[in-house]
Amino acid sequence: MLVVRPAAIEDLNSFIALARKAGPGFTSLAVGNDVLEERLKKTAKSFSGKSALSPDHIYLLMLEDTEKNQIVGMSAIKAQIGIRDPFFNFRIMKVGQKSAVTNQRYDMEVLMMVNEYNGASEVGSLYVLPEMRGSGAGRLISQSRYMLMAADRNRFSDQVISELRGHVDDKGYSPFWEAIGRKFFHMDFTEADHISAEKDSQFILDLMPRYPIYAALLPDEARAVMGETHPAGIGARRFLESEGFRYNGMIDIFDGGPSVSAPLEDIRTIRDSRILPLEIGEGGKKFTALISNDQVNEFRSVMTKVSFDGKTPLVTESALKALNLKSGDDARIWIKR
Repeated sequence: MLVVRPAAIEDLNSFIALARKAGPGFTSLAVGNDVLEERLKKTAKSFSGKSALSPDHIYLLMLEDTEKNQIVGMSAIKAQIGIRDPFFNFRIMKVGQKSAVTNQRYDMEVLMMVNEYNGASEVGSLYVLPEMRGSGAGRLISQSRYMLMAADRNRFSDQVISELRGHVDDKGYSPFWEAIGRKFFHMDFTEADHISAEKDSQFILDLMPRYPIYAALLPDEARAVMGETHPAGIGARRFLESEGFRYNGMIDIFDGGPSVSAPLEDIRTIRDSRILPLEIGEGGKKFTALISNDQVNEFRSVMTKVSFDGKTPLVTESALKALNLKSGDDARIWIKR
C-alpha cells in the first residue's frame, strides 16, 4: 500500500536520491545535502510544534510503498513565503500604446518584477519516481497536502500558490534564462538556480533589472515558453487546476514557468472532504477515496476503496492500520467522483 506520512530524519538518504533524480529546473531541490538535511529537521519541528502560522514551518511529506519499504515520492508545503526573504516573480502586464500621428494602437506585454506573494503558503516539491507515474501515486501525494492543510487551517495562509517548472532541458538550458537572466547574472541557469534555492534572494534584488522588460524584445524561443509548463510538470499542473488553482499571469524570473494560486477555502479537496468515523467491513458499491487520519503530528493519508453502511464508511483492516486508526475513529474522507 502507498502511504503518505511526514518526512523524518531517517529519510535523508531517500530524500537525497529523489532530489538528485528530479534534475535541472527543480529549484526547491537544487541544493546541497546539508540543506536537505536541515529541511528534514525543520519539518520535524513544524509537525511537532504548536498550531501557528510561521515562515519557519515546512511540512515535507514522503510517499512510501510499505510493501517494498521504499520512498517513491514526496511533496511539501511552505507555510509562509516572502516573509524572511522576498519571493520574486515576473508579472506579465499588458500596456496599450497609441499614436495619434499614425492612428495606430498596440497592446504590448511587459514583464515587471514583483513580490506579490508575501505571506502566502506554497505547495511544491512534488516529485514521484518515473516508474510510479500513472499509478495514482502523483495524485495521492499531491492531494495529501490539502488533507494536511484541512487538518489544521491555522497553520496555513488564506492564499495558496504553486510554482510550476518551466522549460529547462536535461543539460540545464533554459531559453527564458538565456534571454534575460544570463544578461544580468552572467552565470549559467543551474548556478543561479542553486544560489536561489540554497541562499537568500538578495542577489536577485541586487542584479535583476527593476524596470519593465518589453516581451517583444525577447527572442521568439523565450517568448514561446513564458507561462508554459515543463512536459514533466503537465500532470502536476492538471492536479492543481482540478483543485481550483488558476494561472494569474505570474511567471518564474529564471525559467518563465507559470505560478498558479487559489484561496485556501476554495481548494476542492479541503472544501469537499468530510469527517466521518471509519469501520472495518465491506458493503455494496465501492468508491475510490482519499482518507487521512486528520492529524498533524502523526499525519497519514492513503487512497483506497471504500463502501458505505448507511452513512458509515467501510474500509479494509490494512487501510485502517496504515492510517494508524482503529474502528470507530474519525477520519477525513474525500470521495473521487
